[in-house]
Amino acid sequence: MNSFFRLIMLAAIWGGSFLFMRISATPLGPAVLIEARVGFAAVTLLIIAFYLKKQLNMVENAKHYFTLGLFNTALPFLLFAYAAQSLNASTLSIFNSTAPIWGAIIGAIWTRTALTKPVLLGLGLGVIGVSVLVGWEAMSIGENAILPMMAAIGAAVSYGIATNYAKHAPSVEAFNNAHGSMWASVVLVLPLIFFLPAREAPTSEIAMAVILLGVVCTGLAYLLYFRLVSDLGPSSALSVTFLIPVFGILWGHLFLDEAIGFNTVIGSIFVITGTMLVTGFSPRQFFQQKAVQGE
Repeated sequence: MNSFFRLIMLAAIWGGSFLFMRISATPLGPAVLIEARVGFAAVTLLIIAFYLKKQLNMVENAKHYFTLGLFNTALPFLLFAYAAQSLNASTLSIFNSTAPIWGAIIGAIWTRTALTKPVLLGLGLGVIGVSVLVGWEAMSIGENAILPMMAAIGAAVSYGIATNYAKHAPSVEAFNNAHGSMWASVVLVLPLIFFLPAREAPTSEIAMAVILLGVVCTGLAYLLYFRLVSDLGPSSALSVTFLIPVFGILWGHLFLDEAIGFNTVIGSIFVITGTMLVTGFSPRQFFQQKAVQGE
């Protein structure tokens, strides 16, 4: 399996996560859904760790795992699950793709460095794209859309914080980062289920959505992502961000009959273009690199 196919597969899997959240977030509630998601993911990674004979060193790196688990998993997952009760899968996936933009803003503040002109242009386009989505959702859903949209933006901001933390964090193997932070997330989310219990018993459809969300869209997807980072490097692997909305929109349309509106297309174009400028990603250079590598 070549790297480009892995990239497409990962985008399809992560795009599907918003579909599964739309199915299960309302009946289960954000806390129960995400506790189940990270629980299934943690167990999946534990089984793989046993197979690969990888030691986690949970006690030694506890502070690191809990910090990463909070900002890269528990908090954004909960915020997206809350938003998924109101917003459709395509809108959620587009908000998710703004994470690199927030990462750039947070990074500039963190390191006290000025943003370049391409980055500023990208930020501007990203803001326009989000504004198109926000304006349309506010009109179609009403005032009830405001908090879910703020939650979705908050989730993307949380990913931006995690990205910048990871750059200055202790050096830990990528697999262990995924595995350790997932168990930390299980602990962080667990108390919430006692205050925010499930609204109804899960049907077989909801149970299957949660299992796929945890095992495939979280546990196995992390392994696929870190393999891409190893093969292509962080910058090229980040290109998956631009493809996730494509699949988020597609799966929402095919399985939930979500309409693909003009605002969705325009908002996506602005957000994805802005994110490319912020990250410095060039599709032409990416495909030229794949051609040279013979993939």
